[in-house]
Amino acid sequence: MLSRFAAVKAPRTHNRCRVTGSSVRRREGRDIEPQRPNMSRRVITSAVLLLFVMMCCGTEGASSSEKVLSSPGNAKRKFFFWKDVEKVETVSSLRVPSLVEMNGDVFAVAEAQCKEEGKGGVTGIASKLLTSTDESSKEELDKNKLKTQVLEECSSEEAACASQNAAEAGSQSKFEGLVARPTTVVHGSDIYMLAGIYVREGTAGSDDHWGLLLARGNVNGDGDRNKRIYWNYIEALPSTSNIQRKESLEALIGGGGSGVKMNDDTLVFPVEGMKANEDGAAGETNAISLIIYSKGTKSWTLSKDVSADGCSDPSVVEWKDKKIIMMTACDGGRRRVYESGDKGESWTEALGTLSRVWGNKHKGPEKGVGSGFTTATIDNRDVMLVTLPVCSKTENEDKRKENGKGRLHLWLTDNTHIADIGPVSGKDDDVAASSLLYKSGKSGENKKEELIALYEKKKGVEKDTSLGMVTVRLTAQLKRVKEVLKTWKEVDERVSQMCIIPSAAQDLSTGNACSPDKIKNGLVGFLSGNFSGNTWRDEYLGVNATVKVNGGGAAAVTGYADNGVKFTGAWAEWPVGAQGENQLYHFANYNFTLAATVSIDGEPKKGDTIPLMGVRLDGEGDKKLMELSYNKEKKWILLCGGGPMSKEYSSDWRPETKRHVVILLRNGSQGTAYVDGQRVGGDEQCQLENTNSKVVSHFYIGGDGEKTRSQGDVSVTVTNVLLYHRPLDEAVIRVLKPNKISTSRTLVAGAKGEGTARPGRAHGDGSTDCGSGLLPLLLLLGLWVFAAL
Repeated sequence: MLSRFAAVKAPRTHNRCRVTGSSVRRREGRDIEPQRPNMSRRVITSAVLLLFVMMCCGTEGASSSEKVLSSPGNAKRKFFFWKDVEKVETVSSLRVPSLVEMNGDVFAVAEAQCKEEGKGGVTGIASKLLTSTDESSKEELDKNKLKTQVLEECSSEEAACASQNAAEAGSQSKFEGLVARPTTVVHGSDIYMLAGIYVREGTAGSDDHWGLLLARGNVNGDGDRNKRIYWNYIEALPSTSNIQRKESLEALIGGGGSGVKMNDDTLVFPVEGMKANEDGAAGETNAISLIIYSKGTKSWTLSKDVSADGCSDPSVVEWKDKKIIMMTACDGGRRRVYESGDKGESWTEALGTLSRVWGNKHKGPEKGVGSGFTTATIDNRDVMLVTLPVCSKTENEDKRKENGKGRLHLWLTDNTHIADIGPVSGKDDDVAASSLLYKSGKSGENKKEELIALYEKKKGVEKDTSLGMVTVRLTAQLKRVKEVLKTWKEVDERVSQMCIIPSAAQDLSTGNACSPDKIKNGLVGFLSGNFSGNTWRDEYLGVNATVKVNGGGAAAVTGYADNGVKFTGAWAEWPVGAQGENQLYHFANYNFTLAATVSIDGEPKKGDTIPLMGVRLDGEGDKKLMELSYNKEKKWILLCGGGPMSKEYSSDWRPETKRHVVILLRNGSQGTAYVDGQRVGGDEQCQLENTNSKVVSHFYIGGDGEKTRSQGDVSVTVTNVLLYHRPLDEAVIRVLKPNKISTSRTLVAGAKGEGTARPGRAHGDGSTDCGSGLLPLLLLLGLWVFAAL
């Protein structure tokens, strides 16, 4: 593959999204292997050798104290300092966006491609104070009005460097290089910036080199609108090239975007490296993602890289209990998310939550773009916010799907639920990398809560068209975020009520009751009474299910039920891989639990089975991963990998009797089903083949399609469908048994009634009806008291 490093030398000017379907291997990454020891943990200090070591000047407003460092064994000194670009130089493009907040002020920072007529180009760092107060403002940054600084070389004798911080280079040849992919973190009154340094030696035939550069900037200026960032200090981190070659790590470069200042004051920057491909041809390399961190900036520690090769464009956040979460764009067409509780000493792929949810272009040097990724505490709830381009779909003359423009979307997650808040960029903008900043308004001079995005925008359709930079204040989106969080809280409360019934209350002291924490832990999706048309809406505002009827050729013979839907000759499909590019339920390929309360109105014909719920694979026609059904002989059957298990579970099921049914998948290879807490098939294991290379397409509920169409006289009522991103323990499943909901009455299509929750009644299992059993007890208690008088 063409490396990111080559791409920096020939900067990207376009982004095209590849619409990825669901053809990723279902077993891929299922067993999380221990971290490979492909890079030892090491501490980097500024005393170790570097291509060049420098501490740089400031311009106006910067410190003027002189400090010179020398490289070992080098007598000739070279000096560098930050310099504002001259008027004859023009900024041709902006890329790698980053946002920083200092005392309530927000600054945009980006890598700038600068050109001077008749001469070659150079890269610098551009910044701008965002001053707009319009709540819905969208501004494209004017390249020629930004404060752009570049590195300049001068000799120690020149007056321009006499009073400035300077540092000598380790090379005696002329410096030619690039400052690439800046990543920023604010700590106190300082803005730290980590960037990649590409150095070309002046001698013929010499090698090009990469290093890491740490700069420190401060905000100065007269008046609010004249504030700007001055880069006034630079320290080049060691390239550690000797160690890298020994361990197959060939180069490091900044990750771009934003880093993290952790609660313990550790500064964390995402970085991208190149590692020799051990399995490929000589000279082939793979991109890897890792972090570099320091507590005090005097020494730096490079972490181990994530387990998968071919992962680039890392973004990091700190999440609860000092956990670092890294999002990367990986080969295979999906973004992987990794977690580390030890600052990168080990990484675990978050297959149960966020990993592989979002797709990305997976071919060519621009297979991924940096995501906006930040954390926030909004309305007392910890959340993560993500911005990524969603690719539009177009058709060419051959009627095949091709890449379209990427429109930036904002996503909200609490590391369990995920909601698409909606588009951020204009519908005609072709967006690449982005950055996000949430400002709580609790500090600084500007006491205003804000959510701001900064993104790369392609200008034109030609490959050599330059990138621009757009900033937008997400006032409406922040309002929507709060609405979604309010809904999540309300649904959590309703789900918790499923356990508040007398039988559970009696068992609270034993610890075996269905507690609210147990029923909510890992709960991702919830289908209840929010049904209209052919859409069964997820109460958590995630993924909706779609009702399918008679091959789409006839009107729906489907009705409303309290907390659910009554299917007659119809069924619902809840998409997983069928979602396409972004798959919020991708975890279902590895682990899940699907639970519901069901009843059958009528009896199946002899020899027929009634599918109640199951999982269908992508691209396999009638291929099913697993299915739970009921037949005329009053037997429950678990279909396992295309065939029924030898053992069945028999029970006397009368029409309209409610049963609590569960199917689950563990580690991608073991399926299990339960009916009222009893395991179908007894001790027999439903072992699925690991050779299956297809992903889960969707869940089906209330029917499976073909069989359902031939059983139009049998209705299936399904209520309170719960989807978890983990396999529930058998003990938890058993305590769910006594907490089934009694459906008061069913409304068929055309009858008058409500399909959503009635006033004073929650959608959840056992809403106000759950407490109805207390009334007789209270009456008896009252009569007993009256008799005692």
